[in-house]
Amino acid sequence: MSSFDSFDFRKEAHRVADWIADYFEQVERFSVLARVAPGDIRRALPESAPENGESFDAIFRDFEHLILPGITHWNHPGFFAYFAITASAPGVLAEFLSAALNQQAMLWRTSPAATELEEVALAWLRRLIGLPDPFEGVIYDTASISTLHALAAAREAAIDGVRARGLAGRSDLRPPRVYCSEHAHSSVDKAVILLGLGHEALRRVPADSEFRMRADALADAIDDDRRAGRQPIAVVATVGTTSTTSVDPIEAIAGVCARERLWLHVDAAYAGVAAMVPGHEWILRGADRADSLVVNPHKWQAFSLVPEYLKTTEADEVKNLMDTGIQLGRRFRALKLWIVLRHFGAGGVRAHLAEHMRLARLFASWVDASARFERVAPVPFSVVCFRLRADDDANARVLERVNASGDVFISHTKLDGRYVLRLAIGNLATTERHVARAWELLNQAAEA
Repeated sequence: MSSFDSFDFRKEAHRVADWIADYFEQVERFSVLARVAPGDIRRALPESAPENGESFDAIFRDFEHLILPGITHWNHPGFFAYFAITASAPGVLAEFLSAALNQQAMLWRTSPAATELEEVALAWLRRLIGLPDPFEGVIYDTASISTLHALAAAREAAIDGVRARGLAGRSDLRPPRVYCSEHAHSSVDKAVILLGLGHEALRRVPADSEFRMRADALADAIDDDRRAGRQPIAVVATVGTTSTTSVDPIEAIAGVCARERLWLHVDAAYAGVAAMVPGHEWILRGADRADSLVVNPHKWQAFSLVPEYLKTTEADEVKNLMDTGIQLGRRFRALKLWIVLRHFGAGGVRAHLAEHMRLARLFASWVDASARFERVAPVPFSVVCFRLRADDDANARVLERVNASGDVFISHTKLDGRYVLRLAIGNLATTERHVARAWELLNQAAEA
């Protein structure tokens, strides 16, 4: 086996740090979308692991020559697809420290710092977005797991004995029902399937002309289901839908849930943090009445299960993160959140969010002034949905031409059955120049 002592680590760590710094400085030299064909990466690699260890030099060389060509560069300022992400330099350094410390934050004693720092960092986030202090949270790797967790807690609250007896073969249960907007994320579908409720348990509620769930239609759906002998369990409201970033009327939906005694889960995965920007506090109005929220979930104990070997003497005095989440082994994710919030400060985070929204409004103004394109949804945040005034095939061809440029990457969705182009701004390095380049390429593609 190849050795890797402290001297080797220092040498290679410096090399990797230099490479990452150069990458951040020169990311625009890469095509945003990887220019490889399906199977290229797989065919370039051996079918089996090497029998003998190899040097890091050889491994890193293959990383640059074999792996890097197959990377889609989410850090590129021209990445406008899906929901863009930013890997900031402080965040990368935090990942480095987290990997080195290699914490397993299941019990307080297995990592007091990871446990308590998660409480502190989430409290900072909670106050920044205006949620009340009774909300507590747990950091997950994806919002999809948060939604799964929330609906598991809702199932626990609504169905007697489900933790011990499950759902199968029970004659005492009525068919369950979960509600969400017709524009809610597919993670809701996956959650009801994984929880054994069945996909038929999910009822998608019609939206209004701005793609927001209609609270009156929700109330009607619940009434219909109760009369039909179903058991309503939970409602998922969305703050920033995936396609259009529309905001469901949380206050009105919370009123329906309170009257019907249903669990309310708010999926604010995308837009929840925008509530910290002055003038955008309204987006989480009513969320204080929710039972759970993706950004900062309410505390519950649906997954508390402590075998003898994990019981500790300080169990009554501390919070064990394994009790509020699905995983047992948990990474030191709070370190990254804490470092990033300290580095940028609340003001810095607000400024970046506000700038992304300004750029989106600027791009939307170009679309609105164009005779060639039309905007098809409001722009409350940093996503613009628009289309060429032509058929779906023409819009798809425009998308392909723009993405083939290598300068930008946009995605699409479907609204009211029509193919819609979608530009999402969210990268730390994106400037007006990059948004203007996207507009230039779109118009060139439309002419072609």
